[in-house]
Amino acid sequence: MRSASVGFQCPGCVAEGARTTRAGRTAYGGLRPSNPGATTIALIGINAFVWVLVVATGWKSSELIQRLALSPLGTCFTSDGSGYFPGATEAMCRTAATRYVPGVADGSYWQLVTSMFAHVEIWHIAFNMLALYAFGPQLELALGRARFLALYLLSGLSGSAFVYWLSAEYSATLGASGAIFGLMGALLVVAYKVGGNVQSLLTWIGINVLITVLGSSFISWQGHLGGFVGGVAITAALVYAPRERRTQVQVAALVLIGLAIALAIVARTLVLTT
Repeated sequence: MRSASVGFQCPGCVAEGARTTRAGRTAYGGLRPSNPGATTIALIGINAFVWVLVVATGWKSSELIQRLALSPLGTCFTSDGSGYFPGATEAMCRTAATRYVPGVADGSYWQLVTSMFAHVEIWHIAFNMLALYAFGPQLELALGRARFLALYLLSGLSGSAFVYWLSAEYSATLGASGAIFGLMGALLVVAYKVGGNVQSLLTWIGINVLITVLGSSFISWQGHLGGFVGGVAITAALVYAPRERRTQVQVAALVLIGLAIALAIVARTLVLTT
């Protein structure tokens, strides 16, 4: 990894972008960004803005956290947000001292997306944004902005789907880690595709897997696993698409992956509500 004007670069990951490519296009068909890193900075800005809102509205006791975090089932909170009642139904929660916050299975599907941009602890957002700053620009340069943004969002949704299926029904999960692990998987695929040295990437991924395992009591391994699997699948579809009809194949693959994620979410909702 080498320091760049924006983030860091893996030489082997972006080298192909300078070879056998039409002017103005990346190696994988995307428009070559004139300012690599702009989309990454915008995503960092959105995450930072949401964190500031959380801090400004009560930080750890902010009702915004409860609304933005991914909760498979709705939760009954005390009115001041200091506690909750696991398993309490909406009907049981209709008192002056409590409030009910619906979960994904109750129709709050936006939590699958908003949880990707919400953080509470400063170390959490700092680590995630540092990783995004390190990995994002080189993937933007290799894939183009539109494909990079699709990678980030679909990886995050894949992580949310894994959380929805594998986390406790009354848990609350938030953070950009699923999307970040998707970027790690994406860099691994690109580096392998161009024949680059993947040792440093595997070391970095291994360290993060170790941290996830050791901190599994408070770190969402489900989101990390789902994001990584999604990132690998999405990037493989992008970089291994045949040159003939490349864009059409890439779009079709991304749509199919998006549909698979949506079907998994619908299936989990049916399981929780029947």
